[in-house]
Amino acid sequence: MKTAYLLAAFAPLVGAIIAGLFGRQVGRAGAHRVTIAGVAISFAASLWTLFDVLNGNTFNGALYTWAALDGLSIEVGFLIDPLTATMMCVVTSVSLMVHIYTIGYMAEDPGYQRFFSYISLFTFSMMMLVMANNFMQLFFGWEAVGLVSYLLIGFWYTRPTAIYANLKAFLVNRVGDFGFILGIGLVVAYMGSLDYAEVFAEAPKLADEQLGLWGSTQWSLMTVVCICLFIGAMGKSAQFPLHVWLPDSMEGPTPISALIHAATMVTAGIFMVSRMSPLFEMSETALSFVMVIGAITALFMGFLGIVQNDIKRVVAYSTLSQLGYMTVALAASAYSVAIFHLMTHAFFKALLFLGAGSVIIGMHHDQDMRNMGGLRRYMPITWITCLVGSLALIGTPFLSGFYSKDMIIEAVRYSTIPGAGFGYFAVLAGVFVTALYTFRMYFLVFHGESRWGRAQDGHGHDAHHGDDAHDDGHHDDAHHHGLGPNDKPHESPRVVTVPLILLAIASIVSGAIAIGPMLFGGFFGDAIHVAKEHTAMATLAEHWHGWVALGLHALQTWPFWLALAGVVTAWFLYLVKPGVPGAIASAFGPIHRLLDNKYYLDRLNEIVFAGGARLIGRGLWRGGDQTVIDGLIVNGSARLTGWFSGVLRLAQTGHLNTYAITMIIGVALLMLFVIMPLL
Repeated sequence: MKTAYLLAAFAPLVGAIIAGLFGRQVGRAGAHRVTIAGVAISFAASLWTLFDVLNGNTFNGALYTWAALDGLSIEVGFLIDPLTATMMCVVTSVSLMVHIYTIGYMAEDPGYQRFFSYISLFTFSMMMLVMANNFMQLFFGWEAVGLVSYLLIGFWYTRPTAIYANLKAFLVNRVGDFGFILGIGLVVAYMGSLDYAEVFAEAPKLADEQLGLWGSTQWSLMTVVCICLFIGAMGKSAQFPLHVWLPDSMEGPTPISALIHAATMVTAGIFMVSRMSPLFEMSETALSFVMVIGAITALFMGFLGIVQNDIKRVVAYSTLSQLGYMTVALAASAYSVAIFHLMTHAFFKALLFLGAGSVIIGMHHDQDMRNMGGLRRYMPITWITCLVGSLALIGTPFLSGFYSKDMIIEAVRYSTIPGAGFGYFAVLAGVFVTALYTFRMYFLVFHGESRWGRAQDGHGHDAHHGDDAHDDGHHDDAHHHGLGPNDKPHESPRVVTVPLILLAIASIVSGAIAIGPMLFGGFFGDAIHVAKEHTAMATLAEHWHGWVALGLHALQTWPFWLALAGVVTAWFLYLVKPGVPGAIASAFGPIHRLLDNKYYLDRLNEIVFAGGARLIGRGLWRGGDQTVIDGLIVNGSARLTGWFSGVLRLAQTGHLNTYAITMIIGVALLMLFVIMPLL
């Protein structure tokens, strides 16, 4: 099976190298063929691996020893178990759909080959991350997906907004990665190994180990390690307050939004915490911290989706909220539920991002929902697939999102760790918020009157929208932004709609098929560890009576009625009484401004952190560089030398009698110095 593992990991890398280094030679068609072939091989190998794992065959071993330092072995190795195999299949299946979709979406872009090389390289990086059996390889994959996401977000590098967005993503992730590397450093320092199995075996011996971080305060080693590792997940999985990079990353092409920001990279943190469950289960404090951060993200990021007008940004804030749900599940020790929601979310969120891209194509690259309306008549496939994705996202019974989301809510309800009460309120209230912003988007785009082709400002946006509109479309001059007065929307080509249909099917059936085995059938086995005192999953198992019974029972639960209330509210506000939202925004002006400015967190970062860094830099420049280095050391030493030279120059008169008198006086002083001790 090692051949399958190697094919799964390295086939996308081969495609990326060919498309990236030999793009001109192989041409546009050659670039997409070789990268799609690489990802298809990886997907097939991942399926083969999954079936092999289901038959009881797992693998944990090193393939290559990179370095050995004072007894610490740094290796490239694979850990193949049900958790890894599941992630491999999710990553490669969504990546394959995105690769096919990209043929249509990027058809006229001059960077076609480069784009395919990047997304294939990203797939390789993600596979190395999920297949790792040690912290060093995990960190390699972790940083590699961050690097490639930087390249992809700034793919249209001629646009200042894209450069700003990719720098922001890179810097914010560095904050999280600093915590991550501290956690790995503590693991090496106290457990003496980078290998997962050895670390997990050693960890119970250090359950009572204390750390003195400052003063006399003592912290549990496991708490500090887990919080440091989770700070890394906060950056990568965009948890509050390190979430600010993800909405701006919509500056990248839409296929990237689906691949990186829905299905793979942002879920790396969720996967990592699940993999580290033997460590997290030893610290209730760390789990409480995870619970509070996840709950804040799930609820308050959802609020921001309500006021967005850019179709991709609505889906982006939805992703933030759903990542919060997954994080809350991790905190409730429902790791299998978090991975289950990760899988279902990958399908329906990739569907919504790609559906948004299809709408953008049909609208000639206008992304403002205020310029849309009535598209269901012109884009029937996009309409029906986006409806499926929207219904799955809000948790409609019997669709995939219902099973995973409902299980998260129930798991948090039964959790006993501190903060679970707030977590339960947040995920329950988030159901209404999710339904409201999701169907606000759906109704504005596909229903109501047609609002395209009006007087525009040259960017595909109505002139009266002013600065609120986002011009996030292609930079390619071959495209014109927005529909003209005589244009009509059009359905996207087949290479775009076929992935939509396949993802819609997965969004319908994956939940019902997978919930029994993944949550209650022991699917993950020893890959996930849950402490005996954390009983949320055991309580859920007692109430489990099959996927049909769960779907029928949903009609009596709060989440169903809250979701229905959200849909009805969106229908009333945006179809029946479309003037009401504006009146509400005016009546609650301060709240609307708070949401429109994203809680002013970007301003806070710019003023406090970026401004503080500039202030410190200016102080170091003026105080250190100009005053100390230039003023004191460089120029000061020059001035001292000049002064000393000036003093010496007074003695250099050029007169022989002056030199003779000076020599006589010098000899006299020297003799006096010698004789005085003898007297």
